[in-house]
Amino acid sequence: MQAAKKQNIRHLSLEELQEYFEKNGDKRFRAKQVYEWIWQKHAHAFDAMTNLSKELRQKLSENFDLPALSLDASQYSADGTVKSRFRTIDGHLVEGVLIPTESRQTACVSSQIGCSLSCKFCATGYMDRKRNLNYDEIYDEVVFINQQAENIYQKKLSNIVFMGMGEPLLNYKNVLKAIERISSPDGLGMSPRRITVSTAGVAKMIRQLGDDQVKFKLALSLHAANDKKRHEIMPINDTNNIKSLIEALNYFYRQTGNEITFEYILFKDFNDSLQDADELVKIYRQVPADLVNIIEYNPIDLATFSKPDEAVTENFMQYLEKNKVNARLRRSRGKDIDAACGQLANKDNFQ
Repeated sequence: MQAAKKQNIRHLSLEELQEYFEKNGDKRFRAKQVYEWIWQKHAHAFDAMTNLSKELRQKLSENFDLPALSLDASQYSADGTVKSRFRTIDGHLVEGVLIPTESRQTACVSSQIGCSLSCKFCATGYMDRKRNLNYDEIYDEVVFINQQAENIYQKKLSNIVFMGMGEPLLNYKNVLKAIERISSPDGLGMSPRRITVSTAGVAKMIRQLGDDQVKFKLALSLHAANDKKRHEIMPINDTNNIKSLIEALNYFYRQTGNEITFEYILFKDFNDSLQDADELVKIYRQVPADLVNIIEYNPIDLATFSKPDEAVTENFMQYLEKNKVNARLRRSRGKDIDAACGQLANKDNFQ
């Protein structure tokens, strides 16, 4: 007879842990001790919980699992960026990135193992989606990357962006629960205002974010300013066209007042003309967006796109500026280790 599968202890609330201890004839305060170990001290084994008796640790290990991500490999860019590959308890691999600048330490985290959206310019889009990451696995990513920031740069993380592998809004509950734990005083205590969730554009779930009154920022990966071009590179546009996304973003803003950013990768001879810039201006004027991030394209093996000449990029930026668009050119970081925007694909090139 097969043994019953043990429950992941991190999937219990503090109240549920208190009930467990009371039911088993132990003190309620033990629950708070365990909760601190798993969310604030980041224990990945019951034996690490040294202020609990050996008998209690043994009982916990008999009744619960404590699965956690493990660090599989890290790679270091010449510009200081660090890419890490994490292994899940069931053997899947997922990547996260530490992006340091003088003023920020940013974690770029993944929400899924692979992706189902098949964006033509993104390495992850050419992978199959294996599964969603659980909220505790996302939390582990952030903890690991924060430890790297402290060890390498003697600074804690200042920002988190959900711009790694996967579509966060197709793993909605786990992403929101992870952010709740990350921002909770009994978790990492990070302000949700320093967290940005980036979506390829799932209009229904953008509206849901508004209904749920989330506190974090939202970024839309636009990458083309008309439906014809966007359809060519982002199949999700078939069911979530630009008009529906504009309506959803406006709804989100009315409900939350949170910052909205547009992300726009420039592709040579595809979306880099002044006509494209003009179409982008028109979209910008329909949404209370704070910023347009113009992103330098990072080449991947499976796509034929390339980045425009510097003069073309400069003309595009000047057109936006002339039309009072708050735009910023985001240069690539970590390109030499395939850690830049759109390059995460679990390639076996770690040293």
